[in-house]
Amino acid sequence: MPGVVQALEFLGRKAGDVPPVCVLFGDEAFLKQESLDALRAAVLGDDEGEFSLTSFVGDDVEMHQVFDCLSTVALFGAGRRLVIVRDADDFVQKNRAALEAYVAKPKSSGVLVLEVASWPSNTKLAKAVATSGLTIECKTPAPQSILKWVGERAKSKHRAKLERPAAELLLDTVEPELGLLDQELAKLALAAGVDGTIDVKLVRDLVGGWRTKTTWDMLDMATSGDAANAILQLDRLVAAGENPIALLAQIGSTLRRFAAAARLVDQAERAGRRTTLRQALETAGFRAFVLGKAEPQLRQLGRQRSASLYRWLLDADLALKGSSSAPAKARMVLETLITRLSRAADVAPAR
Repeated sequence: MPGVVQALEFLGRKAGDVPPVCVLFGDEAFLKQESLDALRAAVLGDDEGEFSLTSFVGDDVEMHQVFDCLSTVALFGAGRRLVIVRDADDFVQKNRAALEAYVAKPKSSGVLVLEVASWPSNTKLAKAVATSGLTIECKTPAPQSILKWVGERAKSKHRAKLERPAAELLLDTVEPELGLLDQELAKLALAAGVDGTIDVKLVRDLVGGWRTKTTWDMLDMATSGDAANAILQLDRLVAAGENPIALLAQIGSTLRRFAAAARLVDQAERAGRRTTLRQALETAGFRAFVLGKAEPQLRQLGRQRSASLYRWLLDADLALKGSSSAPAKARMVLETLITRLSRAADVAPAR
């Protein structure tokens, strides 16, 4: 299976015959480990095959040691040797000529796996591995690919059905790191039970804890016009030790989507095109299951204040990182933002 493949594509198919040289590159540690596990299973097979595995760290090994391991038959076990060199960026740079020669004409039946952070595709070595070996790109996938993956992972690994709205909420709540998402899926599947269903309510209750839920409640109250209760939620979060900068970052992503939706409506009207708030909100990135509440929230914000959201967020960010970084002043910055969001619209609402 020579060539360059995305990690999720590689993991989703049968490993087949593994070529003599494989490269894993990218910044997604979870995908690297999953790909390594798949290669190890394909090359070594059963438990006795572990005797044919050798793993090095790039800074602590010389090229001749790698070649010796690839050429030596294990005392126990059978089949091919598997040699993994982790953190191999400097190792590759130092031994580039020897590796190019080995890729062109492997001198053993073993499999060499190089795990690197960077792998420029225009080098002679990269082109050679892409032609006769296997290159697996382990970078953070696109959001739609992650959305598909969490559903498949929940079913295949954790024996649970993940509903589409629950998957979308999970991605809105957790950073797009597959390792973190997998941990959350394991927790959710345990709560759902074997062959159970993970729905929106379960994600809201279990993912991110009460602080995450309280932050979203605070934003919902503010954008719905309920400043008093939004500030009460802010009090709870600050008293629990939440960092105001982190709170602003969490609510800022949603407010920027509101601003983008309002801008889309304005652009459509200026161009003489028909559009709806729902269409604008979808284009701005709101998930389908929150459109029902996002639409009245955008109406409450109104045209003028929606157009000011980008500036308000920038002002708040600069204040929290500068003159208002002290706890009392930082809290005041967030209170001011909440009040601005919650104030009854003084202009005609966006249509």
